[in-house]
Amino acid sequence: QVRLVESGGGLVQTGDSLTLSCATSGLSSSDAAVAWFRQGPGKERGFVASIRWRSGGTYYADSVKGRFTISRDNAQNMAYLRMDRLQAEDTAVYYCAAGAGLLDTLPQLYEYWGQGTQVTVSS
Repeated sequence: QVRLVESGGGLVQTGDSLTLSCATSGLSSSDAAVAWFRQGPGKERGFVASIRWRSGGTYYADSVKGRFTISRDNAQNMAYLRMDRLQAEDTAVYYCAAGAGLLDTLPQLYEYWGQGTQVTVSS
């Protein structure tokens, strides 16, 4: 059974950085992708970035490429999302997900989800 628990959200200012964490269990023998999605107020849940659990290959949405960095620590069973130069439009609940392929950007393709963590960027 895969379990995901996000943490690290909060209130920040425009231009600040923030790192989200996703504690995982049940992924050690998997090469599935772990991804971050976000859902802003009144918006659908959208893909942010993904990483292949074993090999470390990454994939990013165009809107965050160059500002966000996804990584993982296999030994600690942790995934991270480093967010730099945050903007007001990055305000959303951020979710960690697992179970699909690296290039899968549709939330319905991911089997496992965390509860989400709120990120609010104040201008």
